[in-house]
Amino acid sequence: MLLFRRLGAGALLCATLYGQYKTESAGAPPAEATAVAPALVKDGIRILKPDGSVLCEIWLAAVEPKGGGEEQNTTWTGVPHGALLGVVRAPGRWSDRRGQTIKPGIYTMRYSFFPMNGDHQGVEPQRDFALLSPAAVDTGAAAQPGFDALMEMSRKASGTPHPLVLSLWKDEPGAAAGVEAAGDANQVLHTKIGAAPVAIIVVGKTEH
Repeated sequence: MLLFRRLGAGALLCATLYGQYKTESAGAPPAEATAVAPALVKDGIRILKPDGSVLCEIWLAAVEPKGGGEEQNTTWTGVPHGALLGVVRAPGRWSDRRGQTIKPGIYTMRYSFFPMNGDHQGVEPQRDFALLSPAAVDTGAAAQPGFDALMEMSRKASGTPHPLVLSLWKDEPGAAAGVEAAGDANQVLHTKIGAAPVAIIVVGKTEH
């Protein structure tokens, strides 16, 4: 989405002053994700903070999930709700898009979209989200949990009434892989799931 691809002077200055987030190889999926590992890429992405410490590691699905319908105000048409997008490892405390704590651990990442019930107006320009759930309670790569079931799984990770969420969207074709500063505080990972270009906000908090 162009909203996140256009970087302002402030964001560029921030990157210059405070350093940049970088990516490197993360190797094979973690042993704790054995149940879903066959569906993942063999080499993950490690995201490094400007000080060189690890923010997170992500192993994405090797094939773009398909077979879903169309949802209003989503960018990734045809992805079934609950489809496995990948596995995430948080080596230290991290934060989701709402500012909730992501505790150190291994999580599955599944596709969802926030409901159009008036509670999420202004949260993001698109409804696409990735929900994190403890890998220990999510053991089926082919599963596509419904909305309520996925919310309940993710609440086991957050420990709050709200699931752990990362904002994502179908990216522009040809977007350069890596982490890019966007706006005043967001860091956006540009990558691919299968052949589909996707963008995930890995650092940044919505004000809503």
